[in-house]
Amino acid sequence: MSTTSTVEVTTVLREHIMSGQIHPGEKLQQQRLAQALGVSRTPLRTALANLAQEGLLQYEPNRGYTVRAFKRKDIIDGFAARAVLEGLAAATVARQGMSDDALQDLASLLTIGDTALAKGRLDPDDLDDYRTMNVNFHQRIIEEARNSWVEELVRHTQLIPFASNRMIVWQDYSIMVRSHDDHHRLVDAISRRDVARADYLLREHINFAGDYVAKCIEDGRITTGFSKHRRNIA
Repeated sequence: MSTTSTVEVTTVLREHIMSGQIHPGEKLQQQRLAQALGVSRTPLRTALANLAQEGLLQYEPNRGYTVRAFKRKDIIDGFAARAVLEGLAAATVARQGMSDDALQDLASLLTIGDTALAKGRLDPDDLDDYRTMNVNFHQRIIEEARNSWVEELVRHTQLIPFASNRMIVWQDYSIMVRSHDDHHRLVDAISRRDVARADYLLREHINFAGDYVAKCIEDGRITTGFSKHRRNIA
């Protein structure tokens, strides 16, 4: 099996873990996973080892791999760190100015989000497109800041499931509209090179998301592996 296949398997599994589709505390059955992904056990074993090195999985001899469970505080702290780092990235981009290509990319991403929310309700079929848009939106700003330390540190916070930008709680239409409005306001602030507002908006955007996810953990809509509840994300 090629190296590319191993990378692809690692990427798919990481995405499932980060988005909560594979639950914290869940034991991974290699044969079932290999069948579901349509791959042999060889690239799967390598992918699982890679994710264990990243800290997303825990390995025990004779027991195999289990998705690492994170405490509620880990998740809240992850959001707090993201808010500071990404706020710095937004402020940096506003200060130095964003390239025309980057502005065009962000405008295209905003349109994707607008389209998903234009129905006046949350359609489950739109979740994947919205999640991809959200990941690319945040990443584009981080890349445009051209600060390798910020990029690396943000990458570490993204390894905490439910605190990453892949985590979308696709339940409350008003929450999603409010969140995407933040995206629009942020692009406007960066375009006007309003450093303080760009910093504030992205920090507040991420902190709001963190508060909402914490509430979902409390009422059982999200399970972290340490939660009292074991219900799936609706």
